[in-house]
Amino acid sequence: MNDNTIAATVKEIERYVANAGWDAPIRVFALIRSAQALATHPELAAELPADVPLAAAENPDALFSVEQEGLPPADSIGELLAQLAWPETVTGAALTCERVTLPPQAEKDIPANPQEAEKFIATDPRREEIRMAVGVLRSGESWCAIRMRSHDNDDEVLGSPDLVPELVAALRATFAQE
Repeated sequence: MNDNTIAATVKEIERYVANAGWDAPIRVFALIRSAQALATHPELAAELPADVPLAAAENPDALFSVEQEGLPPADSIGELLAQLAWPETVTGAALTCERVTLPPQAEKDIPANPQEAEKFIATDPRREEIRMAVGVLRSGESWCAIRMRSHDNDDEVLGSPDLVPELVAALRATFAQE
């Protein structure tokens, strides 16, 4: 499996989630090797988008994503991910979430009181709303994509293997719990 495979899959997930708009909940996806799934369960070809079998034929490393519904309740991403484990048939996992960020120079202005800090962050004109899409494979590869609400355009999505290292590590840990 190569870095291009996970990058393409995370980009596809990010675009899919972006089509639903902003203010979305955390979403989690299982990543499955298309060729392997179709070889084991040929009947899947009728249920998957038409491009999945084609991609599997062209690239044995091609992945498709399956959104996980009915996630367990959790107060944080870390708590949610700590409750997840994947069967061997799952090659990787991805998640999307939205956050508000501030530039580093704003840190000194954030009040110590949590309620005041929340109000400050929500109203500070320097804030930036972002959507993060992060994916990892069992084999270790990762890709992260960040879309800024102020630059809500597919051509302006940032990406790299380690753009959100904490989420990469947290997702990898879901495979270490076996």
